Amino acid sequence: MTDSAVEKVTVLAGGISHERDVSLRSGRRVVDSLVANGIEVDLRDPDASLLGHLTATRPDVVWPALHGASGEDGALRGLLEALDIPFVGSSAAAARLAWDKPTAKELAHRAGVRTPRGITLSHDAFRELGAAGVLAAIADEHPVPVVVKPARGGSAQGVTVVESVDQLPRAMVDAYTYCDDVIVEQKITGTEVAVGVIDTGDGPSALPAVEIVPRSGFYGFEARYNAGETTFFTPARLGAGAQEAVAETAVTVHRALGLRHLSRVDLIVDAAGTPWFLEVNVLPGLTETSLVPMALDAAGFELGMVYAALAEKAVRDHR
Repeated sequence: MTDSAVEKVTVLAGGISHERDVSLRSGRRVVDSLVANGIEVDLRDPDASLLGHLTATRPDVVWPALHGASGEDGALRGLLEALDIPFVGSSAAAARLAWDKPTAKELAHRAGVRTPRGITLSHDAFRELGAAGVLAAIADEHPVPVVVKPARGGSAQGVTVVESVDQLPRAMVDAYTYCDDVIVEQKITGTEVAVGVIDTGDGPSALPAVEIVPRSGFYGFEARYNAGETTFFTPARLGAGAQEAVAETAVTVHRALGLRHLSRVDLIVDAAGTPWFLEVNVLPGLTETSLVPMALDAAGFELGMVYAALAEKAVRDHR
């Protein structure tokens, strides 16, 4: 790139999380977009040689395309900060806040955003207090339908929409498979949307909201990554007031958690047009079926130019 501070980018993809395959697809798409924009790219699957490689090669920017804990819990980002290497995405501290869904919900709530009522239970508490008693208390305080999900994780893995009380035990077991802490929260009925937030230098701004309509009625793992399983509408089929509300809510969440460069905020818009915050992703999927690339395209952006601009922003922020 002419007059660019970014000539060489290392993209990290793969890892050992449950979302490895998704990460590899996201990483390849990032690589292709950056290369098309004239940037030299080194694609690496992180392993024991990674830190030594980064220290030796000193790329201008690292782009973590690692989904799941390996890329989103803040640990890798903290190491990149220790190595004094710029990287695309939120800081280690902000990523830790966003990665923990109960914490992210509380921070969003304090910023004035509506969030579903719920409870977070550790696996130890669930076991030590007696599953039967705990389940009875949950069912009494949080009547079905509820959503049961791991407190940390992505791609809807371990998530169950519970429509009857007898489904609750299995839903808890499934969620605990992915995380030692589980959220049981009120199911909000409405239009499911995802709002990407980007900041290439002029402050965070919301992309067009993407409306999500899965064939199965639930936007689970298969519906996210298999073409034809979900219908998307970009921009979402919302009234002007609701469109403005979801954009404002997404930027509010992004700011409240101290995020930077790129995020995706998942919301449900109820019948009154009120957005409810579900969770935020500091490393949204960038595959061929992912929502942020879809929103960028709908907004008229060229992926390579946006990704290059984000890499440039990472360098400027580092300085």
